Amino acid sequence: MSSANFFAQKALSPGNVKLESKFIKNEISNTVWYAEKGDQKVEIGKITTEVKKINKTKLLIKTTVQMNQAPGKPWVDSTLVRTSDFQPIYHSSYNLMRDMVLNFEKNKAIGYYLDKKTQKKDQIDEKISTEYFDSNSYPALIRFLPLKEHYSTEIPIFDYNPAAKKGVIKAYIEEVNSGELNGKKVWIVKTTDDIQDRKTVSTYFIDKSTREVLKQEIDAGGRKMVMESVK
Repeated sequence: MSSANFFAQKALSPGNVKLESKFIKNEISNTVWYAEKGDQKVEIGKITTEVKKINKTKLLIKTTVQMNQAPGKPWVDSTLVRTSDFQPIYHSSYNLMRDMVLNFEKNKAIGYYLDKKTQKKDQIDEKISTEYFDSNSYPALIRFLPLKEHYSTEIPIFDYNPAAKKGVIKAYIEEVNSGELNGKKVWIVKTTDDIQDRKTVSTYFIDKSTREVLKQEIDAGGRKMVMESVK
């Protein structure tokens, strides 16, 4: 039996996930987003991520992406989840191309998707027959999992895109290794997902002592990007 299969976990769900909740706290982090071109790094934007406990049971994860090519027109995603297990409650996404709002219930997602170019507004009412996480919250979820060497798992996520796959698809933690970055001990977590047919690889470098994401590398079919945390 291969080591990958031997260490594989069963698929995660809000019903069975065990979070290291001591790391979940109110925080605001800033990241610079670069495109790599040969030996050069070109800044393409900045990302601010806010994690905030709304009350005893709900957690807000809000990301604001400011692209250098579109100053003053940020891409804002807000996701509300249950703190204890990341059960999705709400997700809104606003940017230049479209607006989207989703309200999650146990067996369905309802809301709307507005294409700003065509002004076409789709009403969303998707029945869901399995447990799932929201596609916007799973990168945050990864930070709080009980990470260890050789850990791997599947993560069912709900994603809505009228031009592609929609509904519950999967994200994958392919492998976890120990490493070091800038003198800090880190978990190196390699992930893919079905949004990009597993062709895009995101690698997270997560501080073991704080679970802060120090760096993220993205390889999208030869196109390479990197996001680096800044203080």
